[in-house]
Amino acid sequence: MDEILAGLQNSNVNFVWVARGEASRLKEICGDKGLVLPWCDQLRVLCHSSVGGFWTHCGWNSTLEAVFAGVPMLTFPLFLDQDPNSNQIVEDWKIGWEVKREIGTQKILTREEIAEAIKGFMDLNSDEGIEIRRKARQLRDICQGATTESGSSVINLTAFIQDISQGHNH
Repeated sequence: MDEILAGLQNSNVNFVWVARGEASRLKEICGDKGLVLPWCDQLRVLCHSSVGGFWTHCGWNSTLEAVFAGVPMLTFPLFLDQDPNSNQIVEDWKIGWEVKREIGTQKILTREEIAEAIKGFMDLNSDEGIEIRRKARQLRDICQGATTESGSSVINLTAFIQDISQGHNH
């Protein structure tokens, strides 16, 4: 956590960090570029127009919220489903970069590596930055279209509710 915080500070990028158990300790050392909170409404924050990227452990809910918000991701998977979720984000959807280096079973990054990754990722004028954000917006539009009245999510949920309300057995 200390290396991530130092990397964030060294990147000179403004950030919000939600750190449940360590918020008060990290808040004391985060400096004027960062806001450390014990909790936030993550989807609401991700949907804010000032958010340019999301450092994530790649839990599925966080992944879906970032896709829905159209925010590209720096992925830092730790275990379980997070590795395949990271692969989906980076390799399949191409809306993120993975930031990890494994030494044995440890995932280790130095503050310098973290700062460089963040600076590169937040370069909104690079060809890669432009493309990754275009793809993130494209996925956002697909997701948000699915939740409109005529979208696939609403249609499928309505059909499901009608089906179980009528007592059909399949």
